[in-house]
Amino acid sequence: MDGVTIVEHPLVQHKLTLLRKKEISTKSFRELLKEIGMLLCYEVTRDLPLANVDIETPLAHMKSPRITGKKLVFAPVLRAGMTFAEGMVDLVPTARIAHIGLYREPQTFVAVEYFFKAPSDLHERLVIVISPVLATANSAVAAVDRLKERGANDIRLVCLIGVPEGIERIRGIHPDVPIWLAAIDEGLDSNAYILPGLGDAGDRAYGTK
Repeated sequence: MDGVTIVEHPLVQHKLTLLRKKEISTKSFRELLKEIGMLLCYEVTRDLPLANVDIETPLAHMKSPRITGKKLVFAPVLRAGMTFAEGMVDLVPTARIAHIGLYREPQTFVAVEYFFKAPSDLHERLVIVISPVLATANSAVAAVDRLKERGANDIRLVCLIGVPEGIERIRGIHPDVPIWLAAIDEGLDSNAYILPGLGDAGDRAYGTK
């Protein structure tokens, strides 16, 4: 699918299998979510531009590559997006963090915003939206809409799992936003949960119901 990258690295796939298992503890779920976030961060930032700079090693002068270009903003969708983002922040501790609070209305599945906070210079940064699941895509669409309203013009979306209908929806509305996923699952059940999926990522990460 155009604009969609499936990360098939063995470590990602192995950890995702562990994450899906219903019997793992809340602690293990959070740890795995953070670890996979770190691994996916490698992939979504693979094409960041580099420029050679002059440095001194203990033995010699040399030119060595350093990341250049736009600085990063990680934009986790609350709640579970926070844990998912922790591994990425460990890799890029200088990144700014935007917070997007959305909850799913139980009957209509519409994404309702309850919190939004972002850097003022989004137009100058690469913004990576972080959400564990891409089901109806209502939350992803709402998050990207809000970021664009605030000036973001270079946005990427990172999810653990998605379904074809959700992927097609956000690609149709925001074709300029590429997507990275660890897996594409079969589809949605009557409650708009992904099958076979991994359950409610927020509840499993924080031990709530």
